[in-house]
Amino acid sequence: RRNDEQKLDLEVKGMTCDHCVKSVTSAVEEVHGVSSVAVDLAAQSAVIEGEALDAQAIIEAITEEGYEATVKA
Repeated sequence: RRNDEQKLDLEVKGMTCDHCVKSVTSAVEEVHGVSSVAVDLAAQSAVIEGEALDAQAIIEAITEEGYEATVKA
């Protein structure tokens, strides 16, 4: 990981299947700055890495797909 790369840990509620995982993954990949997305259906979570990540933009992208996302404390 480079110094300017950030990691964002999200809780994603409402995913029930692989299609949900694909929807969340593709929505997040379209957000500026995102370099990788790892969505875990069982854990209802997503780990996003990239540069200058905008947590709000990422959460909005997930919300637009019909899921609820919050930053893990």
